[in-house]
Amino acid sequence: MAKTIAIVNQKGGVGKTTTAVNLAAAVGAKGQRVLLVDIDQQGNATSGYGINKRELEQTSYDVIIGRAKASDVMIKTQYQNVTVLPSNMNIAGADLELIDMKHRESKLKEGLASVQDEFDYIFIDCPPAMGLITLNGLCASDTILVPIQCEYYALEGLSQLMQLVRQVKKLYNPSIDIEGVLLTMYDGRLNLTQQVVSEVKKFFPKKVFKSFIPRNVRLSEAPSFGQPIMYYDRVSKGSVAYNDLAEELMKNNGGKADA
Repeated sequence: MAKTIAIVNQKGGVGKTTTAVNLAAAVGAKGQRVLLVDIDQQGNATSGYGINKRELEQTSYDVIIGRAKASDVMIKTQYQNVTVLPSNMNIAGADLELIDMKHRESKLKEGLASVQDEFDYIFIDCPPAMGLITLNGLCASDTILVPIQCEYYALEGLSQLMQLVRQVKKLYNPSIDIEGVLLTMYDGRLNLTQQVVSEVKKFFPKKVFKSFIPRNVRLSEAPSFGQPIMYYDRVSKGSVAYNDLAEELMKNNGGKADA
């Protein structure tokens, strides 16, 4: 059965979708079967794999409201071992539709149950908001991965996120835990970066990944070409960083890479 990891931070611009796209590709390239679930209305994880979100007939929205099976919506990509459950603007209406449903927090979990055995890892790219869609992502997951940018307001809002996780753990998903905290936009030359790293390690003792994601122009360019960074520029700093993260993540979960 797949290990399901929600990539979440309600603060925008922290590298959440960049991490979802590129970590999925790096883990897939190491021989693991990966499903990337996009539940963000922006659909950037979807377009990050070259999928035209405007032409989609069905998306994760249809899976969440029970209109479609995950297996009918999933798109197998051209990239090694990666399948995408896509998203677009349609999912913005799911919050309202879920309000009157029974077990509304578990609809994504129910939708993914039938494909769990087809994958080794499922990564869920959550929206940058604490609504019912994100709640569904958390309830469907074993752990959460929190990207944090090395900026002045890095820890802003994290108390709110951790409070939500504690509520989810208490009410809906008692086994959910923190997979790890990922430092993004890292520049070791800056004193501010070192200060942020120190603060984050105090806030999340023993939960900060050793791997970090540097500022990298090629990493910023890759989405416009609909390619994960390791296929756009394999030798770039961004590609190397996500490869290192994939190895660390798999090692933490007792896995070995094929490549």
